[in-house]
Amino acid sequence: MGYVHDTAMSIDTPLQNVIATVGTWTMVVASNLWTYNHTAAANISILKVPLVLPKNSVAGKGAKLVSVDIWWSNATADLTDNSAILYKATLPIQAGTLAAAVVTTTYDSGHDTAAKRYTQAQHKMTLTVTTPAWVDDDEEYFIEITNNAAASSVVKLQAIRANYTLRV
Repeated sequence: MGYVHDTAMSIDTPLQNVIATVGTWTMVVASNLWTYNHTAAANISILKVPLVLPKNSVAGKGAKLVSVDIWWSNATADLTDNSAILYKATLPIQAGTLAAAVVTTTYDSGHDTAAKRYTQAQHKMTLTVTTPAWVDDDEEYFIEITNNAAASSVVKLQAIRANYTLRV
């Protein structure tokens, strides 16, 4: 009996699953394009983007997260700063403490400096995992996107896609 080992799998995170900490973020549809929009205001908001991936308790099975693509646009004024960080949260065994740790990634060459990320433009940023690992059944992966907006910055989050290897 064989198994599946597919290195070209991907899954989108629905925009309604993204949670914002500060600022006014609203789901908007225009010309059948759904976006999660930040109303212009000078503030620092953090978006939590959960990555829903196939998990497995057996080592070497399920999903091995390779990279994450994030599409957004920024208009009217440059952001003061923008960053994206990948985290892995490990669920506690029985009555333990939930812990989250940064997963080392690299930005694509078009976003590898803050100045490239906060410009007024249409962006597709890729975070590549430095050491991909199989997702265990007691782990959660998520991205935190921090937008430090100027008073008139208008940010539109358009899509998030996790790219992974599937082995089952």
